[in-house]
Amino acid sequence: MADDSAATISFAPSELEQRVHAALLGAGASEESAVAATKAMMHASLVGVDSHGVRLVLHYCQMLAGGRINKNPQLQVEHGGSASAMLDGDDGLGHYAAYRAMEIACEQARQAGIGAVGVRRSSHFGAAGAYALAAAQAGFIGFATTNTDSMVPLFGGAERFHGTNPLAFAAPLPGQDPWLLDMATSSIPMNRVLLYRSLGKALPPGVAANEKGEPETDPQQASMVLPLGGDEYGYKGAALAGLATLLSAVLTGTTLDPDFIPMVGADDISTPRNMGHFVLAIDPDHFAGRAVYEMGMSRYVSTLRNAPAREGQQIMAPGDREWREAEHRRAHGVPIDPDTARFLDLA
Repeated sequence: MADDSAATISFAPSELEQRVHAALLGAGASEESAVAATKAMMHASLVGVDSHGVRLVLHYCQMLAGGRINKNPQLQVEHGGSASAMLDGDDGLGHYAAYRAMEIACEQARQAGIGAVGVRRSSHFGAAGAYALAAAQAGFIGFATTNTDSMVPLFGGAERFHGTNPLAFAAPLPGQDPWLLDMATSSIPMNRVLLYRSLGKALPPGVAANEKGEPETDPQQASMVLPLGGDEYGYKGAALAGLATLLSAVLTGTTLDPDFIPMVGADDISTPRNMGHFVLAIDPDHFAGRAVYEMGMSRYVSTLRNAPAREGQQIMAPGDREWREAEHRRAHGVPIDPDTARFLDLA
C-alpha cells in the first residue's frame, strides 16, 4: 500500500460517505445501487486502497449520465442450482450486482457447504476485497474476482492483453477483523497510475510500462502496468490474470479482456460493457466444523504473527495493515485527491 498522502485533503468518513452517496443519487442511480457503490468505495478508501476508493465516484457518475451504466437495474437470478447460480446485473453498477451475488453464494453455502455465483451484464465493481469481506463478516470464507479491459502485457509481451484482474479472499477470524487478501494480478492497478497522475507523483520502478512495453516511472507516459512478478517472474502474475478471466468471463459468457470498451478514455460511454464477475462462499460448518475451523484459524494467524522477523521488520497477516489503516483513517480522516474533493464540493 503506497503512501499517497501528498497533495491530499482528509475528511471524516461519515461526511465523505454522505457526499459520495448524494453524488450517485444526483447522477440518477437507484437507492440500492448508490448504497452498494458507496459501501464498496468507502471500504477501499478506509483500508487504504485509494485507487479503488471514492476517487471513482466521478467516473461512475459520468458513466451513469452517459448511459453505459443502467441507473435502475433489476437484478435477476438465472438457472440457479443448489450450490451455483448466474446473476444478470442488468448493466447496473457492478457493486450492486457483486454484493447481491455474494449474498446468494452465502445462502447456498449455508445449505450446501459451498456456493458459487457468476455475474453477467455488470460493470466495474471497484475493490474485489469488499465482496470477499462481506462473506467473511457473515461467517463464510469468501472469494471474489473479475476481469477487465486489457492493460497488462503478457510475460515478455509488448502489447496489452489481460486486465489487472484482482483475486480477493477473506476468512472469519474469531474476535478479530477478518483475514483479508485483495491483490491485483498486475504489479499495481491501473487506477493507481491515474491516481499518481492526479497527485503529480512518479511511479515506483518496475510496475508500469509505456506504449512499447518498456518500463516507465512517469505516470503521464505509462499506458500499461506490468504483470505481478516483474521481468523475471511475471509469468506467475500473467497466469493468475488468466485464472480470473477463466472464472469471471469464460465461465459466465461475458467479455474477454481484449474485447472490452476501455473503462476510461473511450468516446463511447453509452454502450454497456457486459462485464462478468465470479464469487464463492464456503461454510466451515460443512467441513471440519465451526469450532475446529476457529481453533485452527486462530492458532494459524497467531503463529504467523509471532514468527521470527528480520531486524526492523514486522510480520503481519493479510489484512493487518488494512485494518490498522482503517482505524487511523476513522480517527484522522480519509485522504482524497484534489480532483475528487472538487467534484464532491469539499474543496
